[in-house]
Amino acid sequence: MPWLPNLLRRTLIVILGLALGVSLGVGAAAANPNYPPPLSFSNAELKGRDFSGQQLRAAEFSNANLELTNFSDADVRGAIFSGSVATDADFRGADFTTGMLDSVSFTRSNLSDAILVDTILLRATFDETAIAGADFSGAILDGAQARQLCKTAAGVNSTTGVATRDSLGCR
Repeated sequence: MPWLPNLLRRTLIVILGLALGVSLGVGAAAANPNYPPPLSFSNAELKGRDFSGQQLRAAEFSNANLELTNFSDADVRGAIFSGSVATDADFRGADFTTGMLDSVSFTRSNLSDAILVDTILLRATFDETAIAGADFSGAILDGAQARQLCKTAAGVNSTTGVATRDSLGCR
């Protein structure tokens, strides 16, 4: 099935595995312990959960309620947060590199010192969002989003050494 996109292919494999009663989590981890299967929290009610410091690479949080969640210092590289509500959430120091965070509400959230390198952030909202030290290098943002973020952009990311204003292309 090389013509199917990776996400669709993985979804079909999981569905087939569940239909056959196969535990793909154990089988995939046993086959390749360096790449466990991605976690899925899609459409989940996760209000107030603590994911701080966790390894959540390629996890899926699409259409989830992430209000008041704690993702500080979490490794969420390649994760998908599409369409989620993350108001009042803590993402300090989280690494979102190559993630998809489109249409996410980050209202009153803390993205200070987060790494958002090469991340898709189209239609995400950042009302009253703390971004000091966040690195947006190569991130895909709407022009209005970048202008809004530049109004409060300050600091330098402690991991990448990139200034927030520079990563957003602020003038």
